[in-house]
Amino acid sequence: MNMTHYMELLAVNQPWNLIIYMVIPVVLAEALVATEFFVVFNKQQKTGTLRALNKWLGIILGFYFLGIFLNLMTTAVPNIKWRGAADILAVGFYLSGVLPLLSIALMELGIIAKGKDDEAKLKLHFVLLTVFLVVAHIAMVFGMVDPTVMGWSPDAGIGRPSHMH
Repeated sequence: MNMTHYMELLAVNQPWNLIIYMVIPVVLAEALVATEFFVVFNKQQKTGTLRALNKWLGIILGFYFLGIFLNLMTTAVPNIKWRGAADILAVGFYLSGVLPLLSIALMELGIIAKGKDDEAKLKLHFVLLTVFLVVAHIAMVFGMVDPTVMGWSPDAGIGRPSHMH
């Protein structure tokens, strides 16, 4: 079966790529979502253990994903021989996750959204987290598609093959 570079990245160098590019970001994101729900539900915009954990998870996840983004943009993406629309969508949406996650980290560090009150920051945090979840799930869906389903033909490719790892 043919696969997108997204799936190939997760499949090669087992189990390390799967852990680095999927397990760690997903566990951190799910923990961030869980603490976000409790922060919003309990209206702990400023204080509390869960708010502190939420803040640190946002910072760690934002900078961890920035590292992934920089790594892939410098080592893998320049060498990709695209496997059609599914491949472009999967990789593009995966990498675009850096925008909301880094924004969360910078907001938690007081670098952006400085002039907003606590409620506005909480809403922005929630929106950014939601945006990340949407782009991550779009990446997963297109990443699992056989690229030939969306019109790519392995025989039509020109140039050198690439491996995203």
